[in-house]
Amino acid sequence: MHVLRLIYKNALRHKLRTALTVLGIAIAIMAFGLLRAVIGAWYAGVAQAAPDRLICRSRISITFDLPVAQKPKIERIPGVAAVTSGSWFGGIYKDPKNFFAQIALESVESFRFYPEFIVDSAALAAFASERNAVIVGEATMKRFGWKIGDVIRLQGMIYPGDWDFVIRGIYTGRNPSTDVSQFLLNWNCIDQRMQQEWPARAGRVGWWVIKISDPSRAAAISAAVDREFDNSPDETLTETEAAFQQSYVAMAGTIVFSLKVISFLVIGIILLVAANTMAMTARERIAEYAVLKTLGFRSGHLLGLIAGESLLMSVLGAALGIVILFPVVGGVGAALQAWFPAFLVDPQTYPMAAVIALLVGGLAAAFPAWRAISVSIVNGLRRIG
Repeated sequence: MHVLRLIYKNALRHKLRTALTVLGIAIAIMAFGLLRAVIGAWYAGVAQAAPDRLICRSRISITFDLPVAQKPKIERIPGVAAVTSGSWFGGIYKDPKNFFAQIALESVESFRFYPEFIVDSAALAAFASERNAVIVGEATMKRFGWKIGDVIRLQGMIYPGDWDFVIRGIYTGRNPSTDVSQFLLNWNCIDQRMQQEWPARAGRVGWWVIKISDPSRAAAISAAVDREFDNSPDETLTETEAAFQQSYVAMAGTIVFSLKVISFLVIGIILLVAANTMAMTARERIAEYAVLKTLGFRSGHLLGLIAGESLLMSVLGAALGIVILFPVVGGVGAALQAWFPAFLVDPQTYPMAAVIALLVGGLAAAFPAWRAISVSIVNGLRRIG
């Protein structure tokens, strides 16, 4: 108990230096957690991917659409439970900077493929009966201040012209990391207009979403789907939803790898900050340690005093960093919501911060403790005065 009190008193002998050290560690931990949140946002789609959903797209590129005639052929493949489609709409709302994902779903039945989207029955009924009805994620509704019944005009970039949609429902997420920023519209609205204005583009979808009965057979079913369309004008590439999402992450692989490296460099910065403080502290107290030795303090006592003070500062800094992290991630997530719908504190940050705090506290105390223990009483007392 007396040792703990001595550690506490020692830590407060230079209040400004201790406060700055704790603050430096806190900022470093916050930066580490923020970088982890950015990395987690890149992988959010992969983490949320359902194991029983396959994505079938054009083998050339996802920018090439597929004919609706493929659907009955996919449905006949053993292991396939149901098939629906999705298409990227790509419209502009007032200004190109107002980006949000706009997905055309084949029909109201498509919502059964996404149990993570929570939608009330009235909204689904309106979506089924009104060609231009849309259901919008709560994040996008809040972002633009929209209300149910509002008419939203989008300028089509992939499908030319002005398009008016009526908001008939809001969907929420089953989990905190569910993407609730999408603008979900009815594919029939697009197809009917294409039939009138661009007949060659009618009857085409962006990709197929395939629900399978046994996720363990995903690879075999994917291969069977692709074999069905080999040597056809519209060859396909079928993969699990996780692999499909992973392919997008791979496009930014260098950026993600750099972020990972930087996040661990931050740990090195923490170590340098703490080590510098403890080295200064130990150098100033060499004479005191010599006095303690003359009073009967053993090496273990000196090690405990130095390591305890170092751990106290690193743990306080880590705790403060975690507290700061939440509002920072919230603010950054709100600013980047259009690009990273699921920008959250990575739960692994907490145990990692705890381990970092203990590791940094221990390592920063190692050299000062060795120096205090190894110095002789005579040499230590010579520094008095």
